[in-house]
Amino acid sequence: MSAEVVYKLLGVASYLGVLLLIGILASRRMKNLRDFFAAGKELGFLSAAFSARATGESAWLLLGLTGMGAMVGVRAFWVVLGEVIGVGCAWLFLARRFKRLTDRYDSLTVPDYLESRFRDGSQRLRLVAAGALTVFVTIYVSAQIHATGQTIETFLGWNYYIGAILGFAVVLLYTTAGGLLAVVWSDVFQGTMMVVGLVLLPVVGLIAAGGIEPVLSGLRDQDPALLSLAGSDGWTLIGVAGTLAFLCIGLGFMGSPQVFVRFLALRSEKEIGKGTLVAITWTILADSGAVLIGMVGRHSLGITGEDVLPGLVDHLMPALLVGLYIAIVLAATMSTVDSLLVVASSAAVRDYYQKVRHPELTGESLLALSRKATVIIAVVSLLVTLIVAASTGRQTVFWYVIFGWSGIAATFCPTVILSLFWRGFTSRGALFAMIAGFFSVPLFKFGFPFLPFVGPFFGALEELPPAFLVSGLTGILVSLGDKKGAQKLRSEVSQDFFAAASEEPTE
Repeated sequence: MSAEVVYKLLGVASYLGVLLLIGILASRRMKNLRDFFAAGKELGFLSAAFSARATGESAWLLLGLTGMGAMVGVRAFWVVLGEVIGVGCAWLFLARRFKRLTDRYDSLTVPDYLESRFRDGSQRLRLVAAGALTVFVTIYVSAQIHATGQTIETFLGWNYYIGAILGFAVVLLYTTAGGLLAVVWSDVFQGTMMVVGLVLLPVVGLIAAGGIEPVLSGLRDQDPALLSLAGSDGWTLIGVAGTLAFLCIGLGFMGSPQVFVRFLALRSEKEIGKGTLVAITWTILADSGAVLIGMVGRHSLGITGEDVLPGLVDHLMPALLVGLYIAIVLAATMSTVDSLLVVASSAAVRDYYQKVRHPELTGESLLALSRKATVIIAVVSLLVTLIVAASTGRQTVFWYVIFGWSGIAATFCPTVILSLFWRGFTSRGALFAMIAGFFSVPLFKFGFPFLPFVGPFFGALEELPPAFLVSGLTGILVSLGDKKGAQKLRSEVSQDFFAAASEEPTE
């Protein structure tokens, strides 16, 4: 075995060893569902901010956004702007109200919050939320497992399926052992690795290329559109739709359960101000670094796709640092998988089995079942990954990332936003909004792009913006027509809701 391979393996092994240690330490603090699903509601701002950002990005940041930077150049900075806006709005405008209300209702999950907010005794909101999470989280997790196999295959030359199963096994071990606390601790570690790696690599690349000007000149020679914010389509209808698709990726940060569970788990809303600064700074540095990696990689190596980061790392870095960059890509993957598994198992155990089927059961008695549910959902995701990879030759699996992200976002975000700010938003409106968002995503993904005349526009726009809009409008229109639900809100919810919204920050 060559020294280069040994160094790579050493970097990966060290990283995986740290994750397993985190799982062991966190498992010692697991006593009940509050600990497993909400980290005891004792998170500080730094942990919550790093964990929310690492979870929100996934391997899409390390492979997808770097590849986008290589493919479209500076136009990819619209994604950076969209994510900064989405993250900023979530922390600045939504987090405080959400934290106050979830504390008032003693919620452990987003479906918990929705049921309490709307006084939904029918449990329909909880069932729809749990079902949507189970479906789209399975899809999203399968995409991350795919990225793990792809990364290990690209960097180490191992068999794709061995790499996917190895990464799956490690993340499953520490997640089932330590729950959300292990997830958050690992996210701080992994989020730090991600932002440092994404900032360091373009700096090294620019120095090796002789500075910014040679890179810009080289890209201009390859294709002048690489330096245009409008891209090759210009400001045509299709070009505008594509730019809106980039900007609207940030919508998913404004209500997705895997992100908002961090706000729910904060020890106090006093942590939100400091967390906002950390989250926005992290986003600017990491996302901008990813786009620059793509641009530098295209100039230096001529790579135009998702192989740009591995190619640039192999080209510029010594073998030991290559091993660390393998770990960084795996960190982006695993920091999302672990969070999604906790969210999905909470939907299955807390939101369905306990609240719907067996309300008499206590959190302490359900801890073991929560771990079993996590394993089952993870195994199903692994099987989806392996089946799709075998049937497609692994060429088209990565679109699952955006599809799964869009599904969760369109189902939950409009409902969460309206629930926090509109007193007239009824339980029926929330239910139909979530159902509309759930079904709109596959409709706008697989249906509208193939329509005559308007198909190219919807193809460029992608599925999230229109599905998000349909979900929000459905919730508003149904609520406006729901006179009975509006009367119930006025009598049962409004005073409690606006009292919570106007309270002074708690310690």
